Amino acid sequence: MPTIQVQPVGFALGARVTGVDLSKMLTSDEVQQIKAAWTKHLVLVFPGQQLDPATLTAFTTHFGELDNYDSQPFNRHPEHDHVMLLSNKPVNGKLPAGAYNGQNWHTDLSYTVRPAKATMVYCIEKPSVGGDTMFANMYAAYEALSPKMREFLDDLEAVNDVSLISARRDPAILEAFKRLNPPVVHPAVRIHPESGKPALYVNDRVRTFVGMSDLESKPIIKFLCEHSVQPRFVYRHRWEVRDLVLWDNRCLTHLAVGDYDPKEIRHMIRTSTMGDHYGRLENPQAAEASLKAAAATSQEVAAGVSALHD
Repeated sequence: MPTIQVQPVGFALGARVTGVDLSKMLTSDEVQQIKAAWTKHLVLVFPGQQLDPATLTAFTTHFGELDNYDSQPFNRHPEHDHVMLLSNKPVNGKLPAGAYNGQNWHTDLSYTVRPAKATMVYCIEKPSVGGDTMFANMYAAYEALSPKMREFLDDLEAVNDVSLISARRDPAILEAFKRLNPPVVHPAVRIHPESGKPALYVNDRVRTFVGMSDLESKPIIKFLCEHSVQPRFVYRHRWEVRDLVLWDNRCLTHLAVGDYDPKEIRHMIRTSTMGDHYGRLENPQAAEASLKAAAATSQEVAAGVSALHD
């Protein structure tokens, strides 16, 4: 029987995992080995896997409750509600909604009260050059700050705003999308439930800090965003077809690098699991009315979107 092998691929984070077929039913020991490696390395790369939406979804369930993407219905796979398309392959002559997702530093679903726990992306087609994904270790970014700055951040809360996504957007559709995801508040530093370690939780989708003005907040946000993605904290993954990459949104940020010919196909599918109820709405009263209005129109919006969501 083959045994699972874990080989680091980056100093800051990342490991390559071989000796396991993710399309098969895994033993409890295999699952525990993978989870231990995930906690240690934050990003796991499983090369040469043969997966489809059903087998990818089955593997994902080992890591928690599946996200059905109600907060982002625009990118769903047409046949699998728990699978997102990250693809620029035209469908009926139009680009899918996830054609150019994630091209600013972010952690998945930080603009919801249950930001994603695990994210998994499986590569089906890739451009000849470029289209990498970069990951930054937010444990290391936090640890590298001065004690005084860490003490300051430990008491801060950050407002995460969906309007700060980087993807193309139609103004009317963006307004509906913002109603689905009103601004939420998270701690600027969060404690990882498995490792017990603090990680910086500030990225390009943070608008301001609670109790501070935008003018006061912006230079601090800018500093933290630039600090956290220094090369010493980053692993850059160069995709190969049939790679499955698993990452932990609770302790890293990531960026889809748009450095490829848009006429070439970059086609991937994604699943994710729901995290803890970690955040709270910035303005619960306003959000309640907004969410009711959004729920009534979300299917219409999803049908009409062209390229919106990260």
